[in-house]
Amino acid sequence: MTSDGVRTVDTREQLDTLLADHERVLVMVRTAGCTICKSMSPILDGVARTTDATVVEFNPRTDLDAVADFAVRSVPTFLLFVDGELVDRRADGFVPSEDLTAFAASD
Repeated sequence: MTSDGVRTVDTREQLDTLLADHERVLVMVRTAGCTICKSMSPILDGVARTTDATVVEFNPRTDLDAVADFAVRSVPTFLLFVDGELVDRRADGFVPSEDLTAFAASD
């Protein structure tokens, strides 16, 4: 289990570094004004504490190419990476704690 808590990145380069350094990474793509994203913060903290996933909040405001690369159409969008590869995604708004924990642990 990780004890690092939720990490924040602002650029694709920072995200790519985390993906290279960690086996399982759950990324929440968000924007500063997203109220649903803000409400997800305590849930992300729980996922970081209870799973082996590295949990990341990514606000790509300065790296809009990343939005296109990951086909983000709405926020929050959750991206699950295993060994640096995108293996799953969710873009259905608020996700309850149990569901996000299961998503982060899935293959």
